[in-house]
Amino acid sequence: MSIEIKAPTFPESVADGTVATWYKQPGESCARDEHIVDIETDKVVLEVVAPADGVLKEILKAEGDIVLSDEVLAIFESGAAAAAAPAQAEKAAAPAAAASSSKETVQIKAPTFPESVADGTVATWYKKAGEACSRDEHIVDIETDKVVLEVVAPADGVIGDILKNEGDTVLSDEVLANFLVGASAAEVAPATSASSSAAAVEADEDGVAGPAARKALSEAGLTASQVKGTGKGGRITKEDVDAAVKAKASAPAAPAKAASAPASKPAAAPVAALGADGRIEKRVPMTRLRATIAKRLVEAQQTAAMLTTYNEVNMAPVMELRAKYKDLFAKTHNGTKLGFMSFFVKAATEALKRFPAVNASIDGNDMVYHGYQDIGVAVSTDRGLMVPVLRNTEAMGLADIESTIMDFALRGRDGKLGMNDMQGGTFTITNGGTFGSLMSTPIINPPQTAILGMHKIQDRPMAVNGQVVIQPMMYLALSYDHRMIDGKEAVQFLVTIKELLEDPARLLLEI
Repeated sequence: MSIEIKAPTFPESVADGTVATWYKQPGESCARDEHIVDIETDKVVLEVVAPADGVLKEILKAEGDIVLSDEVLAIFESGAAAAAAPAQAEKAAAPAAAASSSKETVQIKAPTFPESVADGTVATWYKKAGEACSRDEHIVDIETDKVVLEVVAPADGVIGDILKNEGDTVLSDEVLANFLVGASAAEVAPATSASSSAAAVEADEDGVAGPAARKALSEAGLTASQVKGTGKGGRITKEDVDAAVKAKASAPAAPAKAASAPASKPAAAPVAALGADGRIEKRVPMTRLRATIAKRLVEAQQTAAMLTTYNEVNMAPVMELRAKYKDLFAKTHNGTKLGFMSFFVKAATEALKRFPAVNASIDGNDMVYHGYQDIGVAVSTDRGLMVPVLRNTEAMGLADIESTIMDFALRGRDGKLGMNDMQGGTFTITNGGTFGSLMSTPIINPPQTAILGMHKIQDRPMAVNGQVVIQPMMYLALSYDHRMIDGKEAVQFLVTIKELLEDPARLLLEI
């Protein structure tokens, strides 16, 4: 039976594609799902596979031709008669094809991103093609501008083709790889070994060049190491190859003596890590999370009329209360430790009730006043600063706050904070004092209108009732958007927090 092999259905943002490489020629046999042609678009390279066991009968679109969405590329003959055609490659791969054909192939997809997240980046593959996985085993990380999402194996089986490499951008629910359910590494090993010689030849070029670029490299007699890639992540494009060919043609002929130089000469990679003055430098691409943090902080400084007011608080009353009840607190609340942050969250919650403008946000020309208090707590992780949100702090006790913050810290360290943990928030508290900061100017977290900065507790001489007394003091900083909050409100808000912390009984009495 004749079957039409068609180009993939391109998304709306992709007008057409180019036939990059045919891996089969007319008359050659193909196994079901065998990779037969690459279609290169301006964003990704799409693989087209055989629809069944059979023979490629006729190619209608040659390499380099432009094709539209769902356009016919070739005619394919399936069935027993086609399978009888001579094919040396088919015979070599027959054991592996027979073993894998009995296994169900499923697609491993990127997670479904929320509306506020446009796309993600493949951060790390923990398994390679052909490696066995157990059900729910962590196989790949997808990094978005907010969190890192884990993708796990859908069942016991083996990773098939990896369609999205590290550094590639993926959309919501986009296919990352194929997965052979129930297969073992031993069953797919013959197929891997059958193509190992061809893979060895192109190993250096596959990771840095697309199919069209690899073809151009081959025709020009160049290797990937001889061409500087200008694509994403240093990837080589066809234009890069053309530029290298022109540069090679215009360059003066090298002396014969230089031509006989040892092959080890090009090993000058460390020089690329040297600065202009010869000192070592290290260049590392910025992660999506770090890039988003930088963008939001710069945006806040450029768009908000940001001002900071300072005050100081005597921490002795809170420290005495904590020292007196911390053991009983931990015993009563299943090991939850009593820290300082819960006092600040409760004090900020009470102050936000009294000064609604500090708990508001700006949406275009509208000022949105929130009838609830969702306080974000800045958490430092290896991937960057994250701000998970405590929901409805007005209804939370000290133990609830402390246990939730500890959970955020542990999950942030392990990269397991979810999207829902990070979204929203009407006010933010950041504590630079844990790292020894004595005073700082925190930056607002848009679209919020204020952020409270805590700092190091430092013993300082203070005048108390006409006498000099050593007291444990902390500087507090409130950065606020002057478009929304007047200076009077900002100062009174900070003074309210100071008064509540210096007399913790007022937190319980709400006075």
